[in-house]
Amino acid sequence: MLVLRIRSITLLFLIIICSGLFQVHASTTEAETIKEPLYKPFIERYILDELKQLRQDQQAMKAEVTEKVVAAKLEASDRAIRYTTDTTNNIFYIITATASLLVLVGWKSLRDIKENVELITGKRVEELTAEYENRLNNMEAALKKRSEQIVAAQQDISNSTLVHSLWMRAGLEINDQEKIKIYDQILEIYPGDVEALTYKADTLLDIGEDSRALSLVNQALQNDSEYAMAYWQKACAEAKLDLVNEALADIKKALELSAALKDELASESNFEKLRDCQEFNVLTGDLDLYA
Repeated sequence: MLVLRIRSITLLFLIIICSGLFQVHASTTEAETIKEPLYKPFIERYILDELKQLRQDQQAMKAEVTEKVVAAKLEASDRAIRYTTDTTNNIFYIITATASLLVLVGWKSLRDIKENVELITGKRVEELTAEYENRLNNMEAALKKRSEQIVAAQQDISNSTLVHSLWMRAGLEINDQEKIKIYDQILEIYPGDVEALTYKADTLLDIGEDSRALSLVNQALQNDSEYAMAYWQKACAEAKLDLVNEALADIKKALELSAALKDELASESNFEKLRDCQEFNVLTGDLDLYA
């Protein structure tokens, strides 16, 4: 009995286990069969919902844009109407003010208006014509003055170039007469040139025209009373003309204006007649006397 009972329990237990395994296998098979059909409908539903929402958003945007365009057109129309109304009102105001002004000044007819307008216009045109004529005259005078300045500047440049070349020629020229001609050409361009007068006087001293040289250096000193070389050449001419005191005074003045001339005292041939003069020897011996 006990053995049968045990067999019965074991058989029942096996039946239960087999039943459980069958159910597990059946549920696994069912899950595999329904997994594929249940997955795709969710994706399709999601896409359809998104498309529906997109159409709704487009329709809402279209309605909003249409509303804004209509509002803008209405606003533009209102502005145009207001501008037209304001312009018309302003025109009527101007006409009214003009008519009132004409009544106040006594213009009672179109003929009076025409005559007064012509008179005022003509007067104004005359004033403007006179003003612009004056401006043109001033401009013409300024342009003329400027042109003269430009021509003068060009002439100065040309003269400077020519004088420079003449000085170069004079420095290279050996013949005293040719030097004098060159200095005369410089003086034709610049009549009061102190250097040209002084160097011409020096050349005249070399050829023995002492009085003429003295006249030239006096003319140079009238143009520039602080030019040391003019005093030097004047002293040379005076020394050759036996004007000792005047020569010594001009030597001192030249040395005061240019200390570098002290070195030329002993070698200057035109001071030969002053060698016996004690005052000249003092100047020659003490070179620092006027330092």
